[in-house]
Amino acid sequence: MPFWLLMIFAPKWRYTQRLMGSMLGIILPALMYSVLIFPQLGGLGPLLANSQFPKLAMALGRPEGTAVAWLHFLAFDLFVGRWIYLDSREQRISPWWVSPTLFMTLMIGPFGLLSYLLLCKFLAKQPDGSASVAA
Repeated sequence: MPFWLLMIFAPKWRYTQRLMGSMLGIILPALMYSVLIFPQLGGLGPLLANSQFPKLAMALGRPEGTAVAWLHFLAFDLFVGRWIYLDSREQRISPWWVSPTLFMTLMIGPFGLLSYLLLCKFLAKQPDGSASVAA
């Protein structure tokens, strides 16, 4: 959560820029995911090779399945949020425009990504150097 709060509420702070420029925030949940998923690989192979919704729901409904899924969401949503943050800085898009898409990415990942891509498409049609677009 600290990474999200920094990107949304302090996007121009030098420590936010430094932290988001590193992969630290993504490595930790990815490492935890790997530690939890590795012992499960033998049982997951057949489930994933011949996935059926009821069996997958049952596996995810167990505490260890829920923990693994949660870490999966954390790692990938933060990866996408970090990309949005870095890309918007590179494109010089105002944090006022980007912060809502970051919040949506945190809460409902794919919709947040879609909203950022649509925002970029909309802003690309604006004249370069527009005061409402620049960071």
